[in-house]
Amino acid sequence: MFALLAASPAQAHVKWFAPYIVGASPAPIGNTLTNLWFWAAIGLVLIFFIVTRAIERGPVGQSILVGMDRVSDPLWNRLDDFIRVVIGAFFVAVFAVGGVYLTPDLQTPAEWVSWLQLLIAFGVFSRKTMPLSAAGIILLWALALRDYDFFHLLDYLALGVAVAAYLVLAASRNEDWRKHRFEVLRWGVAIALMWSSLEKFAYPDWFYPLVQEKPFLTFGMPRDVFIPMAGVAEFTMGFGLLWTPLVRRLSAVALFIIFNAAVYPFGRIDLVGHALIMAIIVAIAADHTRELHFVPKLKQSLHSVPAGLAIALVLFVGSYWGLHRAFYGPDGAPQEVAERATHSYNPESPHGPMGSGEIGDRPASDIHVAKDGGADTTDLSQGPAAAAYEATMTTMHGPMIEGMRHPDPDVAFMLGMIPHHQGAIDMARVQLQFGADAETRSFAKHVIAEQETEIRQMEAWLARRGVRRASFGSPQEPD
Repeated sequence: MFALLAASPAQAHVKWFAPYIVGASPAPIGNTLTNLWFWAAIGLVLIFFIVTRAIERGPVGQSILVGMDRVSDPLWNRLDDFIRVVIGAFFVAVFAVGGVYLTPDLQTPAEWVSWLQLLIAFGVFSRKTMPLSAAGIILLWALALRDYDFFHLLDYLALGVAVAAYLVLAASRNEDWRKHRFEVLRWGVAIALMWSSLEKFAYPDWFYPLVQEKPFLTFGMPRDVFIPMAGVAEFTMGFGLLWTPLVRRLSAVALFIIFNAAVYPFGRIDLVGHALIMAIIVAIAADHTRELHFVPKLKQSLHSVPAGLAIALVLFVGSYWGLHRAFYGPDGAPQEVAERATHSYNPESPHGPMGSGEIGDRPASDIHVAKDGGADTTDLSQGPAAAAYEATMTTMHGPMIEGMRHPDPDVAFMLGMIPHHQGAIDMARVQLQFGADAETRSFAKHVIAEQETEIRQMEAWLARRGVRRASFGSPQEPD
């Protein structure tokens, strides 16, 4: 398990600063269930959980918990103050960033939203106003629904409701309610992490630009090995936060290390976006409570870690793919729905080819991007769009030629067509960043949706014949 976690820095809850078609059909769940690396990661996780539970039941485990209690005593004794300070500081930070809802990648032109955030920050320091701050948090999430897709805001819902519930419970004078205030935070973060982790299985291509831009994230692992293993690590650590005291505290420590590893390479804006999650993870690691508020039958199932993890996987996977189908249908969203981006493009924290630092000879920081994720066309005269289009062709050409050299003409066709399709997707994304014509933008989005589907079909065809790509377009025969 620790080997798996070490391979996953900065992958624990990476959200995006570039437009994606949220209604596009997710990859079939069968692709994940037939992925050997997925099951290898699951096996490592089960070993970690089973060994930890075995230690926890004995005197060594109890000694470890007592030692963790001693280390975290100063924080535990002031944990409410810590959490409220972080919540207040977070809303002051997003107020300072300006033009966002609950995180820097959910942007809004409404200036009054920022002032509401400042009021929320002030409200968390008084018991009388904490419920008002909680209502403000729920209001901000509801407002975000006007501009962003509901399905892909569900993880924000879990976190937002948890923070709001904490404020309400912490303000209560009923001790039977107050004792659950840290527990709701734990559940909120766990659900948010488990839900967002499924994107790595449903839309692995979303992560390709990030891996290409920051290859050190994979520790030398092939892209198609790293992404499913990172998804398993994120899901299972989120699951671990709901488990027994030693499991959840060790999971929290691992998550804290991973999130901190992302701070420097992804910058201050990313730190602001993850501040609440990181603070709650610290609170979980410092939590001295041993009691589990589960129904008796569920408590008994804690002795069967594989059963608990299997139930969680079935529940979340079924909900993710099932809700997507319910929202968008079996073939994905209609074009007018698919045009919404998951998140707005942020030039301060870009991912993919457009965020590598330069586009041609022009710094990426000179490219002006509108609040809605489209381009500010006032600066196109100097040719950044042309340089970006040229970069897509440069990226595509080598892997396409290399793939077509395969001795099997059928395999060569597939290996050549995949980078060819990816080149078309990259061109379409450049158009969405710089283009303004509604018809052309609509066509570009159609190209992305269609080509991504065909790439998944071609990769499945190659997998059935035992051919895998070690890198973009590079064939690798089975051992």
